[in-house]
Amino acid sequence: MTTDDDTEGQGEPAAEPPAEHRPDGLDLAKSASRAAAASAGTPARKKPGPRRRTFTRSSGARPDDRDPQLLDDAMGRLIARHGWELDLKVQGVFGRWAELVGQEVADHCTPESFEDGRLVVRTDSTAWATQLKLLAPSVVRRLNEDLGHGTVMAIEVLGPHLPSWKKGKLSSRDGRGPRDTYG
Repeated sequence: MTTDDDTEGQGEPAAEPPAEHRPDGLDLAKSASRAAAASAGTPARKKPGPRRRTFTRSSGARPDDRDPQLLDDAMGRLIARHGWELDLKVQGVFGRWAELVGQEVADHCTPESFEDGRLVVRTDSTAWATQLKLLAPSVVRRLNEDLGHGTVMAIEVLGPHLPSWKKGKLSSRDGRGPRDTYG
Protein backbone atom coordinates (compact mmCIF):
# COMPACT_ATOMS: atom_id res chain seq x y z
CA MET A 1 0.00 0.00 0.00
CA THR A 2 1.10 3.45 -0.70
CA THR A 3 0.63 6.36 1.52
CA ASP A 4 0.23 9.98 0.71
CA ASP A 5 3.76 10.59 1.86
CA ASP A 6 5.14 8.18 -0.72
CA THR A 7 3.31 9.66 -3.75
CA GLU A 8 4.10 13.19 -2.92
CA GLY A 9 7.62 13.33 -4.28
CA GLN A 10 7.34 10.73 -7.07
CA GLY A 11 5.39 12.51 -9.85
CA GLU A 12 7.19 15.86 -9.93
CA PRO A 13 10.90 16.46 -10.31
CA ALA A 14 12.58 18.25 -7.48
CA ALA A 15 12.95 22.04 -7.94
CA GLU A 16 16.49 23.04 -8.85
CA PRO A 17 18.07 25.93 -7.01
CA PRO A 18 18.08 29.14 -9.16
CA ALA A 19 21.13 29.48 -11.36
CA GLU A 20 23.44 32.43 -10.94
CA HIS A 21 22.06 35.53 -12.78
CA ARG A 22 23.97 36.31 -15.96
CA PRO A 23 23.45 39.84 -17.33
CA ASP A 24 22.38 39.96 -20.94
CA GLY A 25 20.46 42.38 -23.12
CA LEU A 26 19.32 45.47 -21.24
CA ASP A 27 21.01 44.46 -17.99
CA LEU A 28 24.32 44.08 -19.83
CA ALA A 29 23.95 47.53 -21.47
CA LYS A 30 23.15 49.20 -18.14
CA SER A 31 26.12 47.66 -16.39
CA ALA A 32 28.42 48.61 -19.30
CA SER A 33 27.26 52.24 -19.23
CA ARG A 34 27.75 52.41 -15.45
CA ALA A 35 31.24 51.03 -15.80
CA ALA A 36 32.12 53.47 -18.58
CA ALA A 37 30.76 56.41 -16.58
CA ALA A 38 32.70 55.37 -13.48
CA SER A 39 35.93 55.02 -15.42
CA ALA A 40 35.52 58.43 -17.03
CA GLY A 41 35.34 60.12 -13.66
CA THR A 42 31.67 61.12 -13.88
CA PRO A 43 29.32 59.95 -11.20
CA ALA A 44 26.90 57.22 -12.15
CA ARG A 45 23.36 58.38 -12.82
CA LYS A 46 20.84 57.75 -10.17
CA LYS A 47 17.77 55.81 -11.02
CA PRO A 48 15.09 58.39 -11.86
CA GLY A 49 12.27 58.57 -9.38
CA PRO A 50 8.67 59.39 -10.07
CA ARG A 51 8.11 62.79 -11.70
CA ARG A 52 6.50 65.45 -9.61
CA ARG A 53 4.41 68.25 -10.99
CA THR A 54 5.34 71.66 -9.71
CA PHE A 55 2.15 73.60 -10.40
CA THR A 56 1.47 76.45 -8.06
CA ARG A 57 -2.23 75.82 -8.38
CA SER A 58 -3.99 72.57 -8.82
CA SER A 59 -6.68 72.09 -11.40
CA GLY A 60 -10.06 71.26 -10.03
CA ALA A 61 -13.63 70.86 -11.04
CA ARG A 62 -14.32 74.57 -10.92
CA PRO A 63 -13.58 76.82 -13.93
CA ASP A 64 -10.44 78.95 -13.78
CA ASP A 65 -8.28 81.13 -16.08
CA ARG A 66 -6.47 78.16 -17.59
CA ASP A 67 -9.64 76.64 -19.05
CA PRO A 68 -10.43 77.18 -22.73
CA GLN A 69 -12.42 80.37 -23.17
CA LEU A 70 -15.03 81.32 -25.74
CA LEU A 71 -13.66 83.77 -28.29
CA ASP A 72 -16.55 86.17 -27.70
CA ASP A 73 -15.81 86.32 -23.96
CA ALA A 74 -12.07 86.73 -24.47
CA MET A 75 -12.55 89.53 -27.02
CA GLY A 76 -15.05 91.24 -24.72
CA ARG A 77 -12.51 91.30 -21.88
CA LEU A 78 -9.79 92.60 -24.22
CA ILE A 79 -12.04 95.39 -25.51
CA ALA A 80 -13.12 96.37 -22.00
CA ARG A 81 -9.53 96.32 -20.70
CA HIS A 82 -8.36 98.77 -23.40
CA GLY A 83 -11.49 100.96 -23.42
CA TRP A 84 -12.35 100.34 -27.07
CA GLU A 85 -16.14 99.95 -26.65
CA LEU A 86 -17.17 103.36 -28.03
CA ASP A 87 -14.58 103.29 -30.84
CA LEU A 88 -15.82 99.91 -32.02
CA LYS A 89 -19.44 101.03 -31.88
CA VAL A 90 -18.64 104.16 -33.90
CA GLN A 91 -16.70 102.15 -36.49
CA GLY A 92 -19.66 99.79 -36.65
CA VAL A 93 -21.88 102.78 -37.45
CA PHE A 94 -19.46 103.86 -40.18
CA GLY A 95 -19.63 100.36 -41.63
CA ARG A 96 -23.45 100.25 -41.51
CA TRP A 97 -23.98 103.86 -42.58
CA ALA A 98 -26.26 102.96 -45.51
CA GLU A 99 -28.43 100.78 -43.27
CA LEU A 100 -28.79 103.50 -40.64
CA VAL A 101 -29.49 106.56 -42.80
CA GLY A 102 -30.91 104.96 -45.93
CA GLN A 103 -29.29 104.09 -49.24
CA GLU A 104 -30.16 107.37 -51.01
CA VAL A 105 -28.60 109.55 -48.30
CA ALA A 106 -25.59 107.20 -47.99
CA ASP A 107 -24.91 107.50 -51.73
CA HIS A 108 -24.28 111.24 -51.30
CA CYS A 109 -23.01 111.54 -47.69
CA THR A 110 -20.18 109.73 -45.91
CA PRO A 111 -19.11 109.94 -42.27
CA GLU A 112 -15.55 111.18 -41.82
CA SER A 113 -14.86 111.28 -38.09
CA PHE A 114 -16.37 111.11 -34.63
CA GLU A 115 -14.89 112.97 -31.69
CA ASP A 116 -16.34 114.27 -28.43
CA GLY A 117 -19.94 113.55 -29.43
CA ARG A 118 -19.59 115.36 -32.75
CA LEU A 119 -20.03 113.38 -35.99
CA VAL A 120 -18.51 114.98 -39.10
CA VAL A 121 -20.22 114.05 -42.37
CA ARG A 122 -18.99 115.02 -45.86
CA THR A 123 -21.50 115.44 -48.71
CA ASP A 124 -20.84 115.38 -52.44
CA SER A 125 -22.82 118.57 -53.21
CA THR A 126 -24.11 121.66 -51.48
CA ALA A 127 -27.69 120.54 -52.12
CA TRP A 128 -27.08 117.33 -50.16
CA ALA A 129 -25.37 119.32 -47.41
CA THR A 130 -28.55 121.38 -47.02
CA GLN A 131 -30.69 118.21 -47.11
CA LEU A 132 -28.56 116.51 -44.44
CA LYS A 133 -28.74 119.58 -42.20
CA LEU A 134 -32.53 119.23 -42.31
CA LEU A 135 -32.31 115.48 -41.57
CA ALA A 136 -29.72 115.88 -38.78
CA PRO A 137 -32.11 115.62 -35.77
CA SER A 138 -33.60 112.33 -37.01
CA VAL A 139 -30.12 110.95 -37.87
CA VAL A 140 -28.84 111.87 -34.38
CA ARG A 141 -31.84 110.14 -32.80
CA ARG A 142 -31.29 106.99 -34.91
CA LEU A 143 -27.57 106.87 -34.10
CA ASN A 144 -28.19 107.30 -30.37
CA GLU A 145 -30.65 104.40 -30.46
CA ASP A 146 -27.87 102.24 -31.83
CA LEU A 147 -24.89 103.61 -29.86
CA GLY A 148 -26.52 104.59 -26.59
CA HIS A 149 -28.27 107.73 -25.40
CA GLY A 150 -26.12 110.88 -25.56
CA THR A 151 -23.31 109.39 -27.63
CA VAL A 152 -23.85 111.61 -30.67
CA MET A 153 -24.59 115.19 -29.65
CA ALA A 154 -24.38 116.96 -33.03
CA ILE A 155 -23.71 116.35 -36.70
CA GLU A 156 -21.37 118.70 -38.50
CA VAL A 157 -22.15 118.73 -42.22
CA LEU A 158 -19.35 119.62 -44.62
CA GLY A 159 -19.89 120.34 -48.29
CA PRO A 160 -17.83 118.97 -51.13
CA HIS A 161 -14.11 119.58 -51.45
CA LEU A 162 -13.80 122.64 -53.72
CA PRO A 163 -10.81 123.64 -55.80
CA SER A 164 -8.75 126.57 -54.65
CA TRP A 165 -8.88 129.75 -56.76
CA LYS A 166 -5.81 131.21 -55.07
CA LYS A 167 -3.23 130.18 -57.64
CA GLY A 168 -1.80 131.87 -60.68
CA LYS A 169 -0.64 135.43 -61.36
CA LEU A 170 -4.09 136.71 -62.31
CA SER A 171 -5.90 135.68 -59.11
CA SER A 172 -7.66 138.41 -57.18
CA ARG A 173 -7.49 138.76 -53.45
CA ASP A 174 -10.76 137.91 -51.63
CA GLY A 175 -12.22 136.64 -54.92
CA ARG A 176 -15.11 134.20 -54.76
CA GLY A 177 -14.16 132.09 -57.76
CA PRO A 178 -16.41 131.46 -60.76
CA ARG A 179 -19.58 131.54 -58.60
CA ASP A 180 -20.40 127.87 -59.06
CA THR A 181 -21.65 125.62 -56.27
CA TYR A 182 -20.26 122.41 -57.82
CA GLY A 183 -23.40 120.43 -57.43
